[in-house]
Amino acid sequence: MIRSVAYLSFHSCPLQQPGSGDAGGMNVYILELGRAMAERGIAVTVFTRRSDDTTPEVVEVKPGFEVVHVPAGPHRSLPIRDLHGFVGDFAEATLAWIDQSHRSYDIIHSHYWLSGWAGVLLKEKLGLPLANSFHTLGRVKDLTRRPDQAPEGALRTLTEEEVIARSDCVVASTPFEFDDLMEHYAADPARLCTSPPGIRHDVFKPGDKEAARMWTGLDRGPNILYAGRIQPLKGVDIAVRAVALMAEERAQLVVIGGPSGNDGQGELARLHHLAAELEIADRVHFVPPVPREDLVAFYQAADALIMPSRSETFGLVAAEAQSCGVPVVAANVGGLPYIIEDGKSGLLIDGHEPADYAAALDRVLGDPTLAGALSAGAIEHSERFSWQATVSRFLELYDGISGG
Repeated sequence: MIRSVAYLSFHSCPLQQPGSGDAGGMNVYILELGRAMAERGIAVTVFTRRSDDTTPEVVEVKPGFEVVHVPAGPHRSLPIRDLHGFVGDFAEATLAWIDQSHRSYDIIHSHYWLSGWAGVLLKEKLGLPLANSFHTLGRVKDLTRRPDQAPEGALRTLTEEEVIARSDCVVASTPFEFDDLMEHYAADPARLCTSPPGIRHDVFKPGDKEAARMWTGLDRGPNILYAGRIQPLKGVDIAVRAVALMAEERAQLVVIGGPSGNDGQGELARLHHLAAELEIADRVHFVPPVPREDLVAFYQAADALIMPSRSETFGLVAAEAQSCGVPVVAANVGGLPYIIEDGKSGLLIDGHEPADYAAALDRVLGDPTLAGALSAGAIEHSERFSWQATVSRFLELYDGISGG
């Protein structure tokens, strides 16, 4: 029986603010998974790279759940492209902390390809079973990237292949990711499993729209919300162009998030320029990342969420928005068709033509009956995702690969 788990989150600390830097849905995933595991009596340690000198080495999130910052490279934030040279240092520092603290773990669960690389090294040193969640896949991102973006590169895709081969189990968030792992990496289906993330329904729930608009300072609407990191992969440029094409000329686009990735600042500047060029700068509002407890009010204040991602393994923001009763207009890519029931909880768009998103948003905003039905469907559909169910699936998985 599993009693303790070591999670690896090398490139991004789960305590960081989602929507800024490299912190996104994966950070939320690990944080909430750790909390839910601890509530089941499982001891959880998340190991992450120290990126500054101010954070304590060990942060107790709650009894039974701690985050440990280990040295690996300079103590400052680094772009992901510069981190691969410190994976070995991260694995060695994690091993040293485990040895010095006299801790023992039943299983290692790594998150993202860099952590998976470290996970393989620790598996060999500690003799523990290894589960890995990629969260995004390099080859899938390359298939959908914007033409002006550089490919992921051979190091990532070859490392992903190696991690798949050496993991005891690779966890897919949706059946679509499961299929991607087989199609693009020839993964053995016998060593794959599917386990979607959950939602905190006690936090993300419907609320008073007018009160939420007053609290957030948003207009009376209509308000279209985008929440996430600002990078080409997320398609914020498509959202801006879509709003410019809408028949509803009062529609406001609220973009919550910060620049991310190798050219995040450049992408943010391009979005400001695009809004000005399309003469809708007064209707596109950029809001810095906010704590998740505050994000709830933005969901509640929104009339629709737009998610025109070019690639999306799961789409936690869509799940959270639906739990708040917000209809979602999203790309029909990756795991989004699993999160969104087309025509019931939102509208899925094939391709990335801004005009198609504009038409879908106009449908939602212009038809109160449709909007109400989608809102009710979103709440109902979101109930299938819970962290309690996720933990139960993982504990079963962990027991299976550890022989428990």
